[in-house]
Amino acid sequence: MVVLLKQTFDTEEKIELVNGSVAEDHVKFIINPYDEYALEEALRLREKHGGSVTVVSCGPDRAGEALRTALAMGADEAVLVADNDLPDDGLAIAAALAEIVKSIAPDLVLAGLFAIDRGAGSIALQVAERLHLPHASAALKLDIRECDELPEANTSGGNSPYTTILEANASVNSSPANGVVKEGVAEKMGGCSDHHHLDENPRAKEAGKRSMKAALPDWEAASELIASVERETEWGIETVLLPLPALITAQQGLNEPRYPSLPGIMKAKRKSLRHLTVNELHLTADDLTPRSERLALLTPPPRAAGKKLTGTPEEQTIALVELLCSEAKLFGAD
Repeated sequence: MVVLLKQTFDTEEKIELVNGSVAEDHVKFIINPYDEYALEEALRLREKHGGSVTVVSCGPDRAGEALRTALAMGADEAVLVADNDLPDDGLAIAAALAEIVKSIAPDLVLAGLFAIDRGAGSIALQVAERLHLPHASAALKLDIRECDELPEANTSGGNSPYTTILEANASVNSSPANGVVKEGVAEKMGGCSDHHHLDENPRAKEAGKRSMKAALPDWEAASELIASVERETEWGIETVLLPLPALITAQQGLNEPRYPSLPGIMKAKRKSLRHLTVNELHLTADDLTPRSERLALLTPPPRAAGKKLTGTPEEQTIALVELLCSEAKLFGAD
């Protein structure tokens, strides 16, 4: 498994701007909290199924501290890509991370739902797009199972207890892997929408397994495995089935991250932390061409002092309407 990780400001730190940039002097940095959920889930999956966990980050030298913390929590290896030659652009960072993930060829890629410093939540999904990986966002529960271990039949007489991959996550619409995935699990399993029918139709189930395998990227990792992801939506909890390899982003509530233990901290000093440069990733000029530009970085304007209206209720009402028109500009003058 690979976990994409970013080092961010501590959530308690005060953000200060100096000459249009965020001041980093005497600031405490931490692992992005949502990435901690992803890391903890990877460690739990390793404890249950075996394997290894590699954490990957793209950033300055100080990001190595976050990777060392991840190693102390239990990760096996870490990779840090220096961002010196990368533009401050999500597409270029995603391209660098995708090259690392591709070289490792993992069964599963995990990342946080978004980074708390920028809140875009796009880089992990760009990595999935580049690698043609099916993906699901905002996971609250994650299980890995064999393709034959589909959810139990819905005995209430309703539809299948799981949803199709596309219907459960609109964010996968543009993924190249969806040439097959977008048909949905039920349709791929021979047109059956009820799991009870799947049990009675072995040929349909086998066709579904072949269809899931067709969605895999170039490497053939864990082709007999699927990820069952529960995510909360505005209409309730949905279960999404993804063929592995896949990418999944973690939401708050997926787990409770562990603290690094003293033995883990000592072991982390002996674990591998590879440093790579952009030149070693063989990125193209198009990969390094920024698609966005930051024009300015500004703090919110200071809040103006409040005004106290006096007089009778009618007078206060008239004064309030005038202020809403003249200062707040919420209504027209007429």
